[in-house]
Formats: sequence, structure tokens, C-alpha cells
Amino acid sequence: MLGPVTSRILGQNVMKNFIRNGSHGGVPGENLPFNIHNRTRLTINFLLFALTGISSPFLIVMYQMKKK
Repeated sequence: MLGPVTSRILGQNVMKNFIRNGSHGGVPGENLPFNIHNRTRLTINFLLFALTGISSPFLIVMYQMKKK
């Protein structure tokens, strides 16, 4: 197993390479596929995403029961 000093050095090297290769060093929202600065749009998109996932099983069961 690696000792605590060795793992710390490896972790530092990984972060240095990550920052050098295109990361800006932890800007919030940088790695997300959507914009988090417009709160209204973010809220609407989240609600559509969550409600679609929650309601789809119920809609499928309702469709199957009505199909007969």
C-alpha cells in the first residue's frame, strides 16, 4: 500500500497536470453541460428533468392499463 506521503505527492501531481491541461482550477459550473448563471432557466430545466423521470413510470402503467 502507498503511504500517506506518497499518495499526497501523487495527488498533487494529478491536480497539477489537470490544471495545466485545460482546467481553470475549480470554477463552479465549468464542467456542467448547462448554464447555471440564469436561475430561472436552471429551475425550469431541473423541474422538467425531474418531473419527466418521476412521472414516466406512472404514465406507462396508466397507458398499459387503458390499452386492454
